[in-house]
Amino acid sequence: MTSTERAIAAAEAHSAHNYHPLPVVVASAEGAWMTDVEGRRYLDMLAGYSALNFGHGNRRLIDAAKAQLERVTLTSRAFHHDRFATFCSQLAELCGMEMVLPMNTGAEAVETAVKTARKWGYRVKGVPDGRAKIIVADNNFHGRTTTIISFSTDPEARADFGPYTPGFEIVPYGDLAAMEAALDAAGEDAVAVLLEPIQGEAGVLVPPDGYLAGVRELTRARNVLFIADEIQSGLGRTGKTFACEHEGVVPDVYVLGKALGGGVVPVSAVVSSHEVLGVYRPGEHGSTFGGNPLACAVALEVIAILRTGEFQQRAAELGEHLHSELGLLVDSPAHRSGSVRAVRGRGLWAGVDIDPSHGTGRQISEKLMDRGVLVKDTHGSTIRIAPPLVISKEDLDWGLDQLRAVLAG
Repeated sequence: MTSTERAIAAAEAHSAHNYHPLPVVVASAEGAWMTDVEGRRYLDMLAGYSALNFGHGNRRLIDAAKAQLERVTLTSRAFHHDRFATFCSQLAELCGMEMVLPMNTGAEAVETAVKTARKWGYRVKGVPDGRAKIIVADNNFHGRTTTIISFSTDPEARADFGPYTPGFEIVPYGDLAAMEAALDAAGEDAVAVLLEPIQGEAGVLVPPDGYLAGVRELTRARNVLFIADEIQSGLGRTGKTFACEHEGVVPDVYVLGKALGGGVVPVSAVVSSHEVLGVYRPGEHGSTFGGNPLACAVALEVIAILRTGEFQQRAAELGEHLHSELGLLVDSPAHRSGSVRAVRGRGLWAGVDIDPSHGTGRQISEKLMDRGVLVKDTHGSTIRIAPPLVISKEDLDWGLDQLRAVLAG
């Protein structure tokens, strides 16, 4: 039995089977590359679902974490610490907002946004108690808590976890008329629209041009909060700091996570205005680890990296190249057999729909793994490509060559 087989067998024996990872056991990583326990190298084309936007072992982030580890890592919010105010002010500035409520995971941040919208609805908008409505989109992925899966349309995420939390209306993603109808039906009880500017888990679905701007206008006209879940799409992934910027849209609330912790520690946050986040009073919401000194130190370095604009530009330029090359796979004479049905995405983020006759997304992912490239499937026939933003053009092209070889085979 190999080291890989032993490690996987041990994991299968002692962990809940809530994931189905590819059969690779990573032992170390640097930049866009990972090395397994057998010494084999793999090009990481997933980047921890955007948590590793700045690459594995980024020296600026590791050094920031090490320096903070020597000082203080946790105080809880029972006390102040010397990194908290700077983190909140600089993240608010990056977002063009006023206030920050820090948490740890993306799901916690979404839960916080839901609670915030409801409290704002009752305290500010004057919605009668217990009647707040939040409009969401089908095929969404906002997390795994019981409330969040209550408005999921994915059977795997939702089945057997009821009873479900009420207060949500689901409409088709990208359908502005359906959104308007849902808001009109909710009337004054509508407190928020919660959307991913690009739906990652659904297969990197980009809404029609003008959709986000249209939602912004609908919500503004009805005094409803527009909450943008930029946990995967934000912080450089799409070629801009936030995916909403592609339509010139500024939401009322940003929900952030993943890359905010640099792949070092879990850091998430809800960022908004005084009017919205000012509804909280002491004791009404919190988190022992939320906004801890170590998290703030790492996130501050992430913010400093993003301020340069370097990674946004890299994602835009390499993303244009990525989508140009992937687009050729749809109609290329070398792939007349129709192995690729469609390609979607923005920046260094793409969803590639594989014709089912050529295999499932899982099978294509396994074949790519055998050739030294790591991606992840979703919804049966789609693979997602989202390398760290530090990837070189040469490595990106090599990864695409492996994809071409697998599809040609």
